[in-house]
Amino acid sequence: MSRSYNIAVIGGDGIGPEVVREGLRVLERVASIEGFTARTTSYPFGAEHYLRTKEVFPDSAFEEIRAQDAILLGAIGDPRIEVGYLEFGIIARLRFGLDLYVNLRPIKLYAEHLCPLKGKTPADVDFVVVRENTEDAYAGMYGYFKKGTPDEIATQEILFTRKGVERVIRYAFDLARRRGKAKKLTLVDKANAVRAMDLWTRTFAEVGAEYPDIAREHAYIDAATMWCVKNPEWFDTVVTSNMFGDILTDLAAMIQGGLGVAASGNLHPGKVSLFEPIHGSAPKYAGKNVASPVATIMAVQMMLDYLGEARGARRIEESVAGLLRSRRLPSLGSDSGLSTSAVGDLVLEELERAQVPA
Repeated sequence: MSRSYNIAVIGGDGIGPEVVREGLRVLERVASIEGFTARTTSYPFGAEHYLRTKEVFPDSAFEEIRAQDAILLGAIGDPRIEVGYLEFGIIARLRFGLDLYVNLRPIKLYAEHLCPLKGKTPADVDFVVVRENTEDAYAGMYGYFKKGTPDEIATQEILFTRKGVERVIRYAFDLARRRGKAKKLTLVDKANAVRAMDLWTRTFAEVGAEYPDIAREHAYIDAATMWCVKNPEWFDTVVTSNMFGDILTDLAAMIQGGLGVAASGNLHPGKVSLFEPIHGSAPKYAGKNVASPVATIMAVQMMLDYLGEARGARRIEESVAGLLRSRRLPSLGSDSGLSTSAVGDLVLEELERAQVPA
């Protein structure tokens, strides 16, 4: 039975189209090696398209994308356009419109020299953060009173629902079980100060009773950020709210080698989901062919794993890990000395040699 997948591609802004180009080259090569088909449809949405047409993300395109198997996104954001306008119109629309309630962030160190923490090795940095992705202060419930005056008031409401909290916690427990490592789930919240987060505390305890094989731990967000730097080996699977997850995962990205290797999945299990590097659009590097595509390539790896192409995902992971361990990729930033396309070439070569268990 042939395996075929329909992938929507949004290159976006800045370096987005360049790094996505390399991700698609890797996808095509892995598909050829592993015997599946990836049909891609590119969409132009981003700053250039908006400035030319005044169109952000039309309903017709959204409905087309909803029918795909997965979405690969480059980056969104351009200094010529009001901060947040395109981000909310494209990224937030996908997250909320497709109900992508899990933001999945693997924190995995592939080569010791990439970690800024003294004495930490790949054995110490290997955990995953499950971030709730559709609620909290990001739900868009905000407003202003007396805007532009000395008496201005700005409000932003934090929204948690039992349904939203429970489903992401349940996903995290299931993931801790599937990972089969320490079989430990850590809840990160701030219920001692943000009292609405008592909903997280209670739900974690109630759902956790259904998973007697998974050890439960708890950390307040301020302590969790400290431990992430001091003792990353303490973590296995982490579940947290949208805002705290946003902050914690950027910190954690630095101990795995920086934003140049960090990828994420925005998931609704069993439905079309979105995969992207977590770095921004970096407009000052746009068009220079210097941005590292590794994070986008790892987003492709996550996408294939989600689609059930475990061998293809493993092939990409082993290829990137081998290049990092051997220092053939000297670093993961624009100062690596390698062009965007040259990094892509290296990964393509390594794909052929990667040893993937049957």
